[in-house]
Amino acid sequence: MSYKIHVIDVKNALKNYIWLIEHTSSAQVVAIDPTEADLVKQYCEQQQLTLSQIWLTHWHKDHIGGVPDLIANTQIPVYGPREELSKIPFIRHPLQHDDHFEFQGLNVEIIAVPGHTLGHIVYYIDHLDSVFCGDTLFAMGCGRIFEGTPEQMYHSLNRLAALPPQTLVYCTHEYTLANAQFAIEIEPNNLALQHRLQETQAQRQRGEITLPSRIELELATNPFLRTENVEEFARIRQLKDQY
Repeated sequence: MSYKIHVIDVKNALKNYIWLIEHTSSAQVVAIDPTEADLVKQYCEQQQLTLSQIWLTHWHKDHIGGVPDLIANTQIPVYGPREELSKIPFIRHPLQHDDHFEFQGLNVEIIAVPGHTLGHIVYYIDHLDSVFCGDTLFAMGCGRIFEGTPEQMYHSLNRLAALPPQTLVYCTHEYTLANAQFAIEIEPNNLALQHRLQETQAQRQRGEITLPSRIELELATNPFLRTENVEEFARIRQLKDQY
Protein backbone atom coordinates (compact mmCIF):
# COMPACT_ATOMS: atom_id res chain seq x y z
CA MET A 1 0.00 0.00 0.00
CA SER A 2 1.24 3.47 -0.73
CA TYR A 3 0.55 6.76 0.98
CA LYS A 4 1.32 10.37 0.20
CA ILE A 5 1.51 13.34 2.56
CA HIS A 6 0.18 16.68 1.31
CA VAL A 7 0.39 20.10 2.89
CA ILE A 8 -1.94 23.10 2.69
CA ASP A 9 -0.36 26.42 3.63
CA VAL A 10 -3.12 28.37 5.39
CA LYS A 11 -1.20 31.65 4.87
CA ASN A 12 -2.60 33.10 8.08
CA ALA A 13 -0.86 35.22 10.71
CA LEU A 14 -0.04 32.12 12.75
CA LYS A 15 1.57 30.40 9.71
CA ASN A 16 -0.52 27.24 10.06
CA TYR A 17 -0.14 24.17 7.90
CA ILE A 18 -2.85 21.56 7.40
CA TRP A 19 -1.37 18.12 6.76
CA LEU A 20 -3.23 15.52 4.70
CA ILE A 21 -2.40 11.81 4.45
CA GLU A 22 -3.61 10.19 1.24
CA HIS A 23 -4.13 6.49 0.73
CA THR A 24 -3.21 6.60 -2.96
CA SER A 25 -5.12 3.60 -4.28
CA SER A 26 -8.44 4.78 -2.82
CA ALA A 27 -7.77 8.58 -2.89
CA GLN A 28 -9.12 8.70 0.68
CA VAL A 29 -7.47 11.32 2.90
CA VAL A 30 -7.14 12.35 6.52
CA ALA A 31 -7.00 16.06 7.40
CA ILE A 32 -4.97 16.89 10.50
CA ASP A 33 -5.84 20.04 12.47
CA PRO A 34 -7.88 21.68 9.68
CA THR A 35 -7.77 25.42 10.33
CA GLU A 36 -10.20 26.38 7.56
CA ALA A 37 -12.80 24.17 5.89
CA ASP A 38 -12.80 25.90 2.50
CA LEU A 39 -9.08 25.32 1.98
CA VAL A 40 -9.48 21.59 2.63
CA LYS A 41 -12.58 21.32 0.42
CA GLN A 42 -10.89 23.17 -2.47
CA TYR A 43 -7.71 21.13 -2.19
CA CYS A 44 -9.58 17.82 -2.12
CA GLU A 45 -11.63 18.89 -5.15
CA GLN A 46 -8.55 19.93 -7.13
CA GLN A 47 -6.64 16.74 -6.27
CA GLN A 48 -9.72 14.48 -6.59
CA LEU A 49 -9.44 13.29 -3.01
CA THR A 50 -12.18 12.24 -0.58
CA LEU A 51 -11.95 13.35 3.03
CA SER A 52 -12.61 10.30 5.20
CA GLN A 53 -11.14 11.14 8.64
CA ILE A 54 -10.17 14.22 10.68
CA TRP A 55 -7.50 14.08 13.41
CA LEU A 56 -7.12 16.80 16.03
CA THR A 57 -4.17 17.33 18.37
CA HIS A 58 -5.70 19.90 20.74
CA TRP A 59 -8.52 22.38 21.16
CA HIS A 60 -7.02 25.69 19.99
CA LYS A 61 -9.12 27.41 17.35
CA ASP A 62 -6.45 27.48 14.65
CA HIS A 63 -6.42 23.64 14.85
CA ILE A 64 -10.15 22.91 14.94
CA GLY A 65 -11.71 25.92 13.20
CA GLY A 66 -12.62 24.13 9.97
CA VAL A 67 -14.12 21.00 11.49
CA PRO A 68 -17.80 21.99 11.92
CA ASP A 69 -18.12 22.92 8.22
CA LEU A 70 -16.17 19.85 7.07
CA ILE A 71 -18.40 17.41 8.95
CA ALA A 72 -21.74 19.15 8.34
CA ASN A 73 -24.21 16.62 6.85
CA THR A 74 -21.53 13.92 6.71
CA GLN A 75 -20.46 10.89 8.73
CA ILE A 76 -16.76 11.84 8.65
CA PRO A 77 -15.27 10.58 11.93
CA VAL A 78 -13.37 13.10 14.06
CA TYR A 79 -10.55 11.76 16.24
CA GLY A 80 -9.16 13.85 19.07
CA PRO A 81 -8.03 14.05 22.70
CA ARG A 82 -10.37 12.52 25.27
CA GLU A 83 -9.11 15.06 27.82
CA GLU A 84 -10.46 17.93 25.71
CA LEU A 85 -13.94 16.61 24.86
CA SER A 86 -15.53 19.49 26.77
CA LYS A 87 -13.77 21.95 24.44
CA ILE A 88 -14.11 19.91 21.21
CA PRO A 89 -17.67 18.51 21.40
CA PHE A 90 -17.60 17.18 17.81
CA ILE A 91 -14.95 14.53 18.56
CA ARG A 92 -16.54 11.16 17.74
CA HIS A 93 -13.52 9.03 18.64
CA PRO A 94 -11.91 10.27 21.88
CA LEU A 95 -8.29 9.13 22.24
CA GLN A 96 -5.77 8.83 25.06
CA HIS A 97 -2.17 7.72 25.53
CA ASP A 98 -1.33 4.33 23.98
CA ASP A 99 -4.59 4.10 22.01
CA HIS A 100 -4.36 2.70 18.48
CA PHE A 101 -6.67 2.97 15.47
CA GLU A 102 -6.44 2.48 11.72
CA PHE A 103 -6.62 4.53 8.56
CA GLN A 104 -6.64 2.46 5.36
CA GLY A 105 -4.25 -0.18 6.73
CA LEU A 106 -2.04 2.29 8.66
CA ASN A 107 -1.70 1.66 12.36
CA VAL A 108 -1.84 4.99 14.22
CA GLU A 109 -0.51 5.24 17.78
CA ILE A 110 -1.50 7.99 20.20
CA ILE A 111 1.09 9.61 22.46
CA ALA A 112 -0.11 12.00 25.16
CA VAL A 113 1.99 15.18 25.35
CA PRO A 114 0.46 17.56 27.92
CA GLY A 115 2.03 20.99 28.32
CA HIS A 116 0.89 23.32 25.53
CA THR A 117 -2.63 22.22 26.50
CA LEU A 118 -3.47 19.65 29.16
CA GLY A 119 -4.96 17.14 26.72
CA HIS A 120 -2.63 17.55 23.73
CA ILE A 121 -1.97 14.31 21.82
CA VAL A 122 0.15 13.41 18.79
CA TYR A 123 -0.30 10.80 16.08
CA TYR A 124 2.64 8.46 15.47
CA ILE A 125 2.70 6.23 12.38
CA ASP A 126 5.53 3.73 12.45
CA HIS A 127 4.91 2.58 8.85
CA LEU A 128 5.44 6.14 7.57
CA ASP A 129 8.21 7.02 10.06
CA SER A 130 6.10 10.07 10.90
CA VAL A 131 4.69 11.92 13.87
CA PHE A 132 2.03 14.62 13.54
CA CYS A 133 2.73 16.66 16.63
CA GLY A 134 0.56 19.79 16.55
CA ASP A 135 2.06 22.47 18.78
CA THR A 136 4.23 20.36 21.11
CA LEU A 137 7.47 19.95 19.15
CA PHE A 138 8.50 22.49 16.51
CA ALA A 139 11.56 22.60 14.28
CA MET A 140 14.21 23.91 16.72
CA GLY A 141 11.47 24.87 19.17
CA CYS A 142 8.49 23.78 21.23
CA GLY A 143 5.04 25.13 21.98
CA ARG A 144 4.30 27.70 24.65
CA ILE A 145 3.10 26.27 27.94
CA PHE A 146 -0.46 27.60 28.13
CA GLU A 147 -2.15 25.06 30.41
CA GLY A 148 0.46 22.62 31.68
CA THR A 149 3.67 22.94 33.65
CA PRO A 150 7.31 23.06 32.52
CA GLU A 151 7.69 19.59 34.02
CA GLN A 152 4.84 18.21 31.90
CA MET A 153 6.22 19.79 28.75
CA TYR A 154 9.74 18.54 29.47
CA HIS A 155 8.48 14.97 29.85
CA SER A 156 6.27 15.28 26.77
CA LEU A 157 9.22 16.42 24.65
CA ASN A 158 11.29 13.54 26.02
CA ARG A 159 8.59 11.15 24.85
CA LEU A 160 8.93 12.51 21.34
CA ALA A 161 12.73 12.61 21.52
CA ALA A 162 12.64 8.86 22.22
CA LEU A 163 10.98 8.08 18.88
CA PRO A 164 13.21 6.45 16.22
CA PRO A 165 15.78 9.00 14.96
CA GLN A 166 14.52 8.81 11.36
CA THR A 167 10.98 9.83 12.40
CA LEU A 168 9.70 12.77 10.34
CA VAL A 169 8.30 15.59 12.47
CA TYR A 170 5.17 17.21 11.03
CA CYS A 171 4.33 20.19 13.22
CA THR A 172 1.60 22.71 12.47
CA HIS A 173 3.38 26.06 12.10
CA GLU A 174 6.15 27.57 9.98
CA TYR A 175 8.09 28.90 12.95
CA THR A 176 11.42 27.38 11.93
CA LEU A 177 13.38 30.53 11.10
CA ALA A 178 12.36 32.41 14.25
CA ASN A 179 13.12 29.30 16.30
CA ALA A 180 16.55 28.95 14.66
CA GLN A 181 17.39 32.57 15.41
CA PHE A 182 16.55 32.04 19.08
CA ALA A 183 18.30 28.65 19.24
CA ILE A 184 21.60 30.07 17.96
CA GLU A 185 21.58 32.55 20.85
CA ILE A 186 21.27 29.65 23.30
CA GLU A 187 23.92 27.51 21.57
CA PRO A 188 26.12 29.88 19.50
CA ASN A 189 28.89 27.28 19.11
CA ASN A 190 26.64 24.47 17.86
CA LEU A 191 27.95 23.80 14.32
CA ALA A 192 24.92 21.74 13.31
CA LEU A 193 22.70 24.61 14.39
CA GLN A 194 24.79 27.19 12.52
CA HIS A 195 24.45 25.12 9.36
CA ARG A 196 20.72 24.61 9.87
CA LEU A 197 20.13 28.34 10.42
CA GLN A 198 21.81 29.13 7.08
CA GLU A 199 19.83 26.40 5.34
CA THR A 200 16.55 27.63 6.86
CA GLN A 201 17.27 31.24 5.82
CA ALA A 202 17.88 30.08 2.25
CA GLN A 203 14.72 27.96 2.20
CA ARG A 204 12.55 30.83 3.41
CA GLN A 205 14.13 33.27 0.94
CA ARG A 206 13.10 30.83 -1.81
CA GLY A 207 9.60 30.67 -0.31
CA GLU A 208 9.97 26.99 0.58
CA ILE A 209 8.39 25.11 3.45
CA THR A 210 10.95 24.01 6.08
CA LEU A 211 9.00 20.95 7.26
CA PRO A 212 8.97 18.10 8.02
CA SER A 213 11.96 17.96 10.32
CA ARG A 214 13.43 14.70 11.74
CA ILE A 215 13.91 13.58 15.32
CA GLU A 216 17.68 13.12 14.81
CA LEU A 217 17.93 16.67 13.46
CA GLU A 218 15.98 18.03 16.42
CA LEU A 219 18.23 16.17 18.86
CA ALA A 220 21.21 17.91 17.28
CA THR A 221 19.76 21.42 16.93
CA ASN A 222 16.72 21.97 19.17
CA PRO A 223 17.76 23.56 22.49
CA PHE A 224 14.56 22.36 24.18
CA LEU A 225 15.43 18.72 23.45
CA ARG A 226 19.02 19.24 24.56
CA THR A 227 18.33 20.39 28.12
CA GLU A 228 19.57 18.23 31.00
CA ASN A 229 16.69 18.80 33.41
CA VAL A 230 13.34 20.51 34.00
CA GLU A 231 14.94 23.63 35.52
CA GLU A 232 17.12 24.23 32.50
CA PHE A 233 14.17 23.62 30.18
CA ALA A 234 11.98 26.05 32.13
CA ARG A 235 14.69 28.73 31.99
CA ILE A 236 15.05 28.47 28.21
CA ARG A 237 11.27 28.37 27.70
CA GLN A 238 10.95 31.57 29.75
CA LEU A 239 13.67 33.24 27.65
CA LYS A 240 11.84 32.22 24.46
CA ASP A 241 8.54 33.61 25.81
CA GLN A 242 10.26 37.01 26.15
CA TYR A 243 12.23 36.79 22.90
